[in-house]
Amino acid sequence: MNGVMKMLRSATIAFSLILIAATAPGDAQDAVPIGNFGDWEAYKESEGGKAVCYLGSQPKKAKGKYKKRGETYILVTHRPAENSLNVISIKAGYTYQSGSEVDVVIGETTFKMFTDAGHAFAYDSKTDGTIVKAMIRGIRMIIKGTSSRGTLTTDTYSLKGFTAAYKAINKACKVKAK
Repeated sequence: MNGVMKMLRSATIAFSLILIAATAPGDAQDAVPIGNFGDWEAYKESEGGKAVCYLGSQPKKAKGKYKKRGETYILVTHRPAENSLNVISIKAGYTYQSGSEVDVVIGETTFKMFTDAGHAFAYDSKTDGTIVKAMIRGIRMIIKGTSSRGTLTTDTYSLKGFTAAYKAINKACKVKAK
C-alpha cells in the first residue's frame, strides 16, 4: 500500500500545481491513510496547514494498442479551506492528444472532460458534482481517451467502495456531501 499511497500523494500535489496557485512544495505534509474501501483508498494531508482529503483508484482493466504507458488513476479531492469540493482529476499515463476530450461513462451517461497534458478535468464544479453523484450510484466507470500519438485507450474502474471512501473523506475534511 505504501507505493499506492505515495503515487496518490504525488498525484494530489501535481494536481494542486495545475489547478491552483499552490503553496510551496515543501509545505505539504505526508498523507495519512483514512482507509481502504473496496477498490478505493482515502487519504488526508495538510497543505500549508490546511486540510486536503482525497480518494483514488486505479483501473481494473486498461485496453489500448500501446507499447508503454505510465500509471493511470482517478482522484476526487476536497480542499474545504478553498471551498473546493469533489474535484475530479484523471491521470492518463501518457500525454493526451492536444485539444481532445475524455469520455467518462457511468451507466448510460457519458460525461466529457477536457485534457491538459497527461490529465483530464471536468469543465466546471457542477459537472464534478454530477459525476460524483453518478459514481455513488454506479457499479463501474469507463474512461476513454486518445494519446498524443492517436492511440485510443479504454480504462475500466470498479466503483465498489467508492461511496464509503467518499463518506470517509467528507468526514475527515468536515464537509457535507453535495
